[in-house]
Amino acid sequence: MRILFSALFLFSVSIFKLYAQNPSISILTSGTKTSLRGLSVVTDNIIWVSGSNGTVGRSTNAGKNWKWFTVKGFEKTDFRDIEGFDANVAIIMSVAEPAYILKTIDAGETWKIVYENKTKGMFLDAMDFANNQSGVVIGDPVDGKIFGAYTNDTGNTWTEWTNAERPVVDTGEAFLAASGSNLKFFENKSNVMVSGGKKSRLFTKQSISLLPVLQGKESTGTNAIDVYDNGKAYKPGKDMIIVGGDFSIDTLSVQNCFYTKNAGKNWIAPLTPPHGYRSSVEYLTKKTIITCGLTGVDYSIDGGKNWRWISREGFHVCKIAKNGSSVFLAGSNGKIGKLLP
Repeated sequence: MRILFSALFLFSVSIFKLYAQNPSISILTSGTKTSLRGLSVVTDNIIWVSGSNGTVGRSTNAGKNWKWFTVKGFEKTDFRDIEGFDANVAIIMSVAEPAYILKTIDAGETWKIVYENKTKGMFLDAMDFANNQSGVVIGDPVDGKIFGAYTNDTGNTWTEWTNAERPVVDTGEAFLAASGSNLKFFENKSNVMVSGGKKSRLFTKQSISLLPVLQGKESTGTNAIDVYDNGKAYKPGKDMIIVGGDFSIDTLSVQNCFYTKNAGKNWIAPLTPPHGYRSSVEYLTKKTIITCGLTGVDYSIDGGKNWRWISREGFHVCKIAKNGSSVFLAGSNGKIGKLLP
């Protein structure tokens, strides 16, 4: 019996390794006239997406079927980020001035404006929640400083950062609103942000540091960051990974990905980088990571040291379920994909 158990165990490990090294992407739906950049995977079954032309989509059966909405009064709005809390409650973020945050509590049938900002130059970039109550939204610089606001009541009300809380940016430095992935917010109220453009830097409450990602033009910089900590609390010493590049030369693989083992004190370039500009990255385990961009999807099983091109289907954003293990992707033309082992 002991021998049989050992044999079964070794067989299971072998199967896991096989699947881990041979993933693929299944296209679930496409053809909707919207560019999807907002994605929130609540569970293995509940997925929310948002995009251009006032579009929001929701699935409650793991992406097999979708219900699509055009938010009334916002038919021309680009909703670049979304946060779902369950099958009924979600928050969407519009980008350009005036900037809006809207919330639904009836599964997308109606939406209420919970934040509005008509400041000249206002452009929201990303939104992240540490739990179902506390969240942060960030935007491009206004008067030379990063815009930010936070909520502690599931997005019902938002409080803007004070002038003293807003970091100063350099000329030509901003955030790239490609996937809502350049911000991570944690339960200890810490956050990490990555900028792009003519300068690309890592912002934490403790420090601001220059990143090694390709930079110098408006189309360059860091698009996304992920921190391996199971979403609990950012602490020095944690693994982090960043991706970006130049979206105007999307096949360029130079300086498009780096990882760190010591919270950004030192950054390491992959031996085999992702294949082109990448706009989103997500830890699945400490060693297993997925990243996507205009030229396809890459997959690493060694913590970001080497990347394998598993699909040439372009996507803007990828996310793993907050409560589950399923991984979904979203992109242009209403395209939604799922990672298959």
